[in-house]
Amino acid sequence: MSKSSVETYGSWAVVAGASEGLGAAFAQALARRGHNLILIARRAEVLAAEADRLRKSGVEVRTLALDLGDPAFVPLLLAELEGRELGVAVFNAAYSYMAPFLSRPVSEPLKVAAVNVQGPLLFSHALLPQMVERKRGALVLMSSLSGFQGSPFLAAYSASKAFNTTLAEALWGEMEEHGVHVLASAAGAIRTPGYAATLAKEAPGTMDPDAVAEETLRALGKGPLVVPGTFNKLASFILRRLLPRSLVVRIMRNSIAGLQ
Repeated sequence: MSKSSVETYGSWAVVAGASEGLGAAFAQALARRGHNLILIARRAEVLAAEADRLRKSGVEVRTLALDLGDPAFVPLLLAELEGRELGVAVFNAAYSYMAPFLSRPVSEPLKVAAVNVQGPLLFSHALLPQMVERKRGALVLMSSLSGFQGSPFLAAYSASKAFNTTLAEALWGEMEEHGVHVLASAAGAIRTPGYAATLAKEAPGTMDPDAVAEETLRALGKGPLVVPGTFNKLASFILRRLLPRSLVVRIMRNSIAGLQ
């Protein structure tokens, strides 16, 4: 019989960006696997409601209402983890907007960088040491298909997701000898409240959050990168391997413009 997720990694899981959508789906998937949870998001009331739902599955749930774009989240998270065996850490939090790069003040792309680049960097650096010490654990950094090339109208976001993919792949290479699994999940479009509020129609290959979370967690230990969804895997292969990069950027420009 194969070992359970708790036996393989440890009893507690942290999900950053856990109040709704994909983050909530990760929390639910981890709860089904028997992990106790520490949920992080900015909106305390939404986070509390999600925690109440998860407790019905019999796991312990703690919440932290924190801004993951502020480095002050690190000591608060480490204090909450004191005395708890961290098994799985998922950084799902992200900030994004869709607009021409020069149409917004520079504070907007800087916020993208704070949450999507600084956030996972601090998160990983803070949480990996306990896993390395115990020689087991798993870290998931959510990335995006938009990060495989420059994506017009998502310039800062796509650049931040390229960072997450590369960071996760590098950490996978470093952590492998310590028994710690690191994974970048490069998702396509996901049916989340934020996605629905941003775009007028769905992109091809759009997936439900539960499917993305499950496929991502099942991929732990199998390599540094997963692209959830058959359509997205095929699209990623074609765009990354078969077409000139300049053409791919133009395809992304036209595709994103058509969704607005």
